Amino acid sequence: MRRVKLIAAFSAILFGCKNGVEYSDFTKYPSPTEENLWVDYTPTATTFKLWSPTAEEVKLLFYKDGDNSISHESHTLTKSSEGVWSKNIPGDHAGTYYTFQVKINGKWLNETPGIYAQAVGVNGHRAMVIDLEKTNPEGWNVDKGPQIKTPNEAIIYELHIRDMTISPSSGASAKGKYLGLVESGTRTPKGIATGIDHIKEMGITHVHLLPTFDHYSIDETNLDSAQFNWGYDPQNYNVPEGSFSSDPYNAEVRIKEFKQMVKTFHEAGIGVILDVVYNHTGKTAESNFNQEVPGYYYRQWADGKWSDASACGNETSSDRPMTRKFIVESVKYWAKEYHLDGFRFDLMGIHDIETMNEVALAVKKINPNAFVYGEGWTAGDSPLPQANRALKASTKQMPNVSAFSDDIRDGIKGSVFDEKSTGFVSGDENLEETIKFGVVGSIDHPQIEYKKVNYSDTSWANEPWQAVSYVSCHDNHTLFDKLTISQQDATPAEIEAMHKLANAIVLTSQGVPFLHAGVEMLRTKGGEHNSYNKPDSVNQIDWTRKAEYNHIVEYYRQIIGLRKNHPAFYMPNAQMVRDKLSFVSSNPGIVAYQIHDNANSDSWKNILVIYNANKSAVTLPLTGKWTIAVQGSEIDEAGITNLQDTLNVPALSMMIAFQE
Repeated sequence: MRRVKLIAAFSAILFGCKNGVEYSDFTKYPSPTEENLWVDYTPTATTFKLWSPTAEEVKLLFYKDGDNSISHESHTLTKSSEGVWSKNIPGDHAGTYYTFQVKINGKWLNETPGIYAQAVGVNGHRAMVIDLEKTNPEGWNVDKGPQIKTPNEAIIYELHIRDMTISPSSGASAKGKYLGLVESGTRTPKGIATGIDHIKEMGITHVHLLPTFDHYSIDETNLDSAQFNWGYDPQNYNVPEGSFSSDPYNAEVRIKEFKQMVKTFHEAGIGVILDVVYNHTGKTAESNFNQEVPGYYYRQWADGKWSDASACGNETSSDRPMTRKFIVESVKYWAKEYHLDGFRFDLMGIHDIETMNEVALAVKKINPNAFVYGEGWTAGDSPLPQANRALKASTKQMPNVSAFSDDIRDGIKGSVFDEKSTGFVSGDENLEETIKFGVVGSIDHPQIEYKKVNYSDTSWANEPWQAVSYVSCHDNHTLFDKLTISQQDATPAEIEAMHKLANAIVLTSQGVPFLHAGVEMLRTKGGEHNSYNKPDSVNQIDWTRKAEYNHIVEYYRQIIGLRKNHPAFYMPNAQMVRDKLSFVSSNPGIVAYQIHDNANSDSWKNILVIYNANKSAVTLPLTGKWTIAVQGSEIDEAGITNLQDTLNVPALSMMIAFQE
């Protein structure tokens, strides 16, 4: 690991100023962290601000629209202390499009909408002054998301807005749009519920939207041509993406429709989580950040080269005061203005621990029911010291942040980096301790042999809800494709059984359960493992599969319902898990545990859960009389049958029994 401080010579070359201010390195830049840098609109005047400490001059350009018109008005901003440039302009400027332009070293850099822009025109090149009150749907002042006591009460469903409705089989009228996602009454040609009706039907508590802020890759002026991108190429962080709106040319429309989408989900009792990508930008040298304060918002190696822990060309400098300020304020803005219920941080390990702790506290102050989670890793090396990174291993230092468990993910179905590798449900051996580690939510538990866990040789979570339990997501193969590729000799019935068992483990573990949209209908991408820019034919949800695999859909729906009905599966703290959950079997291919004494006020006094990953049924001894609630594909919380002495667990399945 190379610990980096920018050398003065490099700074002088890159940031030396003729008439502006020269600093020896980024640590010497003024940091007005308390300054309000957002455009301040009132009907009588608007104040524009920009932080650019090395600028010689900053001007503000007005436009009649967000696209082709030429500037009809220009203003020179005045520099105040600490590198802040500002101008108060009288009059009602709502609807006026504008850009900033910065001069450094005698050269005018590219125009930007300003990194704090709240509304933009088509393709995000120009900002617009906006009266945000006028973008609120009726009843917005009383809109609220679902209340939860602890994050592991949530059942998260990760989706891409376009994927959910773009297929002709979706029955949506606004295909691929914000409003199409929440359009009620959509049906397949066979009359089967799709879209939000399906999400409600499944019992999902929170939807996780893949990046939905304004990104580079989609040309909003050419939406008649098929375009697709996951959205991990940020352009304007504080504005919804225009391609999902009905009119990307009108800056107000995307804001109104995003809010209406959120409100409709809330009315259905469903929270909305935004996938955020503050770790890198879609462009580097030409990014909005670099056109305002060159170099500052990114990390560099000692030789001046951009560091690239994101594997996307750059990484942002969350550990610098003004970058941290931007990230924290941006998340607060989304939480407050758009009533969001959570945030998922892409490659969270690129950010520093202090920033993530500030983010989580700020979100909780705005919405106590909201929560923050992220990928506790990087995609490459970084100048940020290992000890400062918001990694999975650092989760105990982030008491209000959760991290994805790659332990349980790969333990269940095999490594995401080797398509042929297998996991617990697909025939690999010696993964029982990894599954047990996932069951307890990655906490300390006396019955786990941590040296046998696949990736972690110790616990990394303080509380069980700090682990996000999952087996598949937008990245890598879908669960169905992974199982099909890695188990080519398996029968279709065995693949289905493995598939059900995989997420049965997720949905009965103590962490936060996370499902990939469409997994409940055996979603396939035709074996494609990286579909970030692939066509709709690869990425779309094919709703005809809901009818074809209705028995799988129904299994998922019932297991989700069982989890929601039984709080023993989402205990709020680690001590309760240690006190109430004990493992009772160490047979190969078997993980079994009991939850005791009405844990977390559950109506069932004792619960027995058994995962059988063997391709044959297993008979296990039983102490006392038990009622079977889940056996193979049959689920009945009132009880299927009563057993004592022994029980027979079908091949490749989960069994749940209880005592009242």
